[in-house]
Amino acid sequence: QVQLVESGGGLVQAGGSLRLSCAASGRTFSNYAMGWFRQAPGKEREFVAAINWSGGSTHYADSVKGRFAISRDNAKNTVYLQMNSLKPEDTAVYYCAQAQMAIPTVNGNLYRYWGQGTQVTVSS
Repeated sequence: QVQLVESGGGLVQAGGSLRLSCAASGRTFSNYAMGWFRQAPGKEREFVAAINWSGGSTHYADSVKGRFAISRDNAKNTVYLQMNSLKPEDTAVYYCAQAQMAIPTVNGNLYRYWGQGTQVTVSS
């Protein structure tokens, strides 16, 4: 059984930074791409960032490009999301997810396992 556990969320002022972590267990972590998604109140879930199995390929939503960075440590079975220059519109519950394959994708339907989410609140 795959488990994904996010941590690192919280309350931060606009312009600040947070680092989210997602620890995975249950199957060979390095075989699969990982992604971060978010969902704000009253809005659909949206793609944030994804990384391939090795960490050598990443993809970002236009809204976070240049401010967020996804990375992974396969020795620790952990994926990270470094969030800088945070804006109030980044406020959401952030979810990590493990894809069905090694290459990254923006399509949430191709992620099989999901964490419980961690709240990020950015105050103005």
